[in-house]
Amino acid sequence: MYTTTARRSCVALLNQSGTATPTVILPCFLLPAFYPLTPSRSPQKFTFSTTSQCRSKIGRAPLSLPPEVSFRIVAPPPPKPGRSTSRSGPTSTIEIEGPRGKMSMRIPPFVNIDMDEAKRAHSITVLDSTDRKQREMWGTVRAYLANHILGVSEGHTAILRLVGVGYRATIENSPITKSPEYLGQQFVSLKVGYSHPIELGVPQGVKASTPQPTRILLEGVEKEVVMQFAAEIRAWRKPEPYKGKGIFVNGETIKLKAKKIK
Repeated sequence: MYTTTARRSCVALLNQSGTATPTVILPCFLLPAFYPLTPSRSPQKFTFSTTSQCRSKIGRAPLSLPPEVSFRIVAPPPPKPGRSTSRSGPTSTIEIEGPRGKMSMRIPPFVNIDMDEAKRAHSITVLDSTDRKQREMWGTVRAYLANHILGVSEGHTAILRLVGVGYRATIENSPITKSPEYLGQQFVSLKVGYSHPIELGVPQGVKASTPQPTRILLEGVEKEVVMQFAAEIRAWRKPEPYKGKGIFVNGETIKLKAKKIK
């Protein structure tokens, strides 16, 4: 049986006289990570995958602006004298305005946006592409800006399907169990198998309609608000895998399971 010397600092300890303690010999199966497999007995580095890493290229893709959308970069205000500046540095603000509304977003100080007025395209770069944080925020900032441009030009939508016997949805202007949070707020009333209707207030900036009794259409400028409200509606009846009943968002599907037979 092959044996190997443990290569950890806890194996070779020094006693008070300054001499090393006797070397501890352990079987190779107890320390597989330290046991070399080559004839030369030199340590090797093993990897779990043989394919090379493929990183996302979302941040490198340019942003194209529709003709009716304006894109403006607002520089940060100069620091006031006598006040300490932030460690991360001042942040710029992006203002995007279109026919459906106006949105703004603050970007990190290490993100640069180059504008091409002739092609109406914007390219995003970072100061140090080898830094992990900057590389992660590179694609994130580009994705957020693309969602904002689409939101102010065309808008974001979410379609919810109510699947189940007796499942219905209506839009109510005057709720029964809740009070409106702002003037003119509408409420989505759900009948999804409970003994009472479920009333959910529509967030500000989102428009809700029911083209069919089993369909809910949500429209809004900000994608996060639209999808978050769709998730709140879906939470009352999540799709179940045995009968296929529930509230489905957009193209969501579920794989049905066989019934449990005792």
